Amino acid sequence: MSLDKLIAKYRVSKPEKFRLKDFDPADADGLDELEEQADELLAKGVEALAELQDVLYAQDRWSVLLIFQAMDAAGKDGTIKHVLSGVNPQGVQVFSFKAPSAEELDHDFLWRTNRCLPERGRIGIFNRSYYEETLVVRVHPELLAKQRMPEKLVGKNIWEERFEDINAFERYLSRNGTLILKFFLNVSKKEQKKRFLSRLEEPEKNWKFSLADAQERGYWKEYQKAYDEMIRATSTEHAPWHVIPADNKWFTRLIVAETVVKAMKGLKLAYPKVSGEKLKQLEAAREALESE
Repeated sequence: MSLDKLIAKYRVSKPEKFRLKDFDPADADGLDELEEQADELLAKGVEALAELQDVLYAQDRWSVLLIFQAMDAAGKDGTIKHVLSGVNPQGVQVFSFKAPSAEELDHDFLWRTNRCLPERGRIGIFNRSYYEETLVVRVHPELLAKQRMPEKLVGKNIWEERFEDINAFERYLSRNGTLILKFFLNVSKKEQKKRFLSRLEEPEKNWKFSLADAQERGYWKEYQKAYDEMIRATSTEHAPWHVIPADNKWFTRLIVAETVVKAMKGLKLAYPKVSGEKLKQLEAAREALESE
């Protein structure tokens, strides 16, 4: 199967039929032999992405927002690191969203991420995002109480209302020139356990381990249900979700890179054209430099 077909396979294009259980976290689509070429293919993808980012920056009309959501140890940090490794740091902005601060809790749930949206010409990366407000806050209702919303506004339909707000927000961004790509890195519970144990057993990885992350495993089923409903409700044509198998890191990184490259190519980016008057100025500058 071609990489283009793989991209289409993991894109949630018919959300009304989406079921997370239909997506295998260990899937490599029978292309295990592709692993031998993974490094080379990823390098080509990274190079293509760097070239596209350069034009994106020069043209200064579009912005790109990449959203990564996943269970702990699914490989968000590593994927971001490897896929964006060749891109000019001036053209990329990465934000990781942890537990909200007191100031952030005094605003609407989109406020803290709104401040971090990418400027035109740049790629913005959200390592977790406003979607946490329909995931961890849903699994742990006590967190919703800390947001101090008016009681009459916290009803049984609050999650559907947040889905509606998010869809409207993403439609707005899309209409204003932001390409939105959303990735759920789909790791299995078995593989997560393996990675947690690795963090405990290898001293150089001890710093990655968090007791809180391990405790969240106890809510695995609740999170899977929350992700299932969230993806079904918020995968749209202008802001699609891609459910990427995450048990094989090489495969995850390759598919994410190819997905971003293909989407950015679809923007038909081009370097700004220089006007006749500007060309005259450039020629005058060249002549002045050569005459020194």
